[in-house]
Amino acid sequence: MKAFLDSDFLLCNETAKILYHDYASKMPLIDYHCHVDPKEIAQNRCFDNLTEIWLGGDHYKWRIIRANGEEEKFVTGNTSDYDKFLAFARAIPKAIGNPVYHWTHLELRRYFDCDLIISPETADEIWTHCNKRLLEEKMSVRGIIEKSNVTAIATTDDPLDTLEWHMMLAEDSSFSTKVLPTFRPDRLVNIDKPGFLDYVAQLQNVSGVEIKTFDDLLNALEKRMDFFDSVGCLTSDHGLDYVPFVDNSEKEAPEVFLKALNAENLSGTEIEKYKTALMIFFGKQYSKRGWVMQLHYGALRNVNASAFFKLGPDTGFDAISSYECSRNIASYLSLLEQSSQLPKTILYSLNPNDDAMLVSIAGCFSEGLVMSKVQHGSAWWFNDTKQGMEAQLTNLASRGVLGNFIGMLTDSRSFLSYTRHEYFRRILCNLIGNWVECGEYPSDLKFLGDMVSNISYFNALKYFGFEGDSL
Repeated sequence: MKAFLDSDFLLCNETAKILYHDYASKMPLIDYHCHVDPKEIAQNRCFDNLTEIWLGGDHYKWRIIRANGEEEKFVTGNTSDYDKFLAFARAIPKAIGNPVYHWTHLELRRYFDCDLIISPETADEIWTHCNKRLLEEKMSVRGIIEKSNVTAIATTDDPLDTLEWHMMLAEDSSFSTKVLPTFRPDRLVNIDKPGFLDYVAQLQNVSGVEIKTFDDLLNALEKRMDFFDSVGCLTSDHGLDYVPFVDNSEKEAPEVFLKALNAENLSGTEIEKYKTALMIFFGKQYSKRGWVMQLHYGALRNVNASAFFKLGPDTGFDAISSYECSRNIASYLSLLEQSSQLPKTILYSLNPNDDAMLVSIAGCFSEGLVMSKVQHGSAWWFNDTKQGMEAQLTNLASRGVLGNFIGMLTDSRSFLSYTRHEYFRRILCNLIGNWVECGEYPSDLKFLGDMVSNISYFNALKYFGFEGDSL
């Protein structure tokens, strides 16, 4: 019987062990999509206890605690941090097969040098040991990033953001990791959601552009993109319910926007036309700037209305949507490609049933000078399990070119989540190793080692353009 979480964890063949230990494990990390707070990096935050660094804002862990029948006070309530940790210690032993169980123990080992198995019986010892380690300088936010060998981080930022912390970090020669903003304009796309008009007013104030027409809106957005570009932005991100597309939307969107400014009701078709026109504008702007466009869709947000009203968004009450939008995605990318304004694009669906479809669409937009210009993104959110990662990699390998894949991200608010890269790399090496040892691919370890290194690091470095003095 294999020992739990030994050095060959998830590596079930000899080829996999060589590829991981000799190649993948030696690669730095690029976290090209995450939700960490740049302020905490700039101020080099230190954490008071294990709950702060481990459970704060982590809806993956929150869902496990709730699923164990714990009261909300042990999740987001005002009970003590110690009691919240104990609630997690009661729940996590039951989460066999859940990646959070693996991530939790990887985090204990990699950052706290603690090889205890978390349970109610070990909770006190883990709490004391880890809190003592958090007093060390290397367990500050920057210390964790440096220990994790992260060379570049792309945060997720609202168009109204001042980006002051990014600018401060860019001027700080004592910290070598690049921390760059990502342009995330969801609130302007969502013309049908509460707060839209208030947000337009805020954009008007920040941009200095009086917004009375659709062209004014685009002008204001372009100014904000210029500002993001000046601070080093290389990526955009869109969290969409689905990818919209309606023909001739660019002609009719100005009238729809005026109706919205006048607080008039909009039909479903009008909403689609506005969203489509704005997404076309964004795609063209990203292409002009050389930014990567990320499209995340397929989340059914705030399913538990009562919990949403009490706790707000991003608190662990979202689910997988089954909305089918393959024709929309293909039409959107094709329209941009026709005018040579399709940016490098990453497609993510929260519904794993879309994987084969997305890989096949991505393969229709290859370009000779760009490595897999349209990418199928890594297994996301509910899919970044062992089985989900294997499925995504297998889909990409069987229908595309795995060697050009840009690899893993954290998509996390936790600075301890870099172990997800290790988890992914072990799964990747084991999958490739299985193919080799089953006689499905030659045992060319040098070539395979380079491929694994590229997927782990170099492909993302080139794709996003993160090359620079600090890398």
